[in-house]
Amino acid sequence: MRLCGFFLLLFLPVFGIHAQGTYKLAVLKYSGGGDYYANPSAMPNLIDFCNKQLHMNIDQDVPYVEVGSPDLFNYPFVHMTGHGNVVFSTADAENLRTYLESGGFLHIDDNYGMDQFIRVELQKVFPNQELVELPSDHPVFHQKFDFNGLPKIHEHDDKRAQAFGIFLEGKLVLLYTYETDLGDGWEDQAVHNDPPEKRRESLRMGANIVMYAFSR
Repeated sequence: MRLCGFFLLLFLPVFGIHAQGTYKLAVLKYSGGGDYYANPSAMPNLIDFCNKQLHMNIDQDVPYVEVGSPDLFNYPFVHMTGHGNVVFSTADAENLRTYLESGGFLHIDDNYGMDQFIRVELQKVFPNQELVELPSDHPVFHQKFDFNGLPKIHEHDDKRAQAFGIFLEGKLVLLYTYETDLGDGWEDQAVHNDPPEKRRESLRMGANIVMYAFSR
């Protein structure tokens, strides 16, 4: 079993066994100059949606956690975003790989401009793995809400929205969402002035990702 005892305790409430306290999720802090802090209202809004729609008990406080820090292992689900450069040191890559191998889950959402950098850095984390595009029948699209693949929230370069993953022992441990801007759709409505239906789509897809990560 890949889950170590610590992560098993974190996941117990998902399987109906309620441990003390609440879940805590985090946003990944990385080097390279990219704005890891983009979309500050995104995760709190997604958490509020998950707590209401999925009856979860996730803490609304979302800290930033450095990719190379041992604190990474305090969070079963970590979100990463940004528009620009990403750099993982060797120690960062090793720590992130161990985190994912131990049962953690990373969701990366390209906020436009990250793609050329994150693909290179992920090769440091898993040198022998390639990002694989997820088919529309993958379970992440069919949790609480049904989707026929990844929804398109913001238009940039007239490219289709794509979801890519890295799998360990047949299980998705890293989800990379590209050309969709899910996080922008999670933000406060006044930030991007997205139509209500687009915000609803993005929050529902985000809830599916959280639900999938907690039930693998």
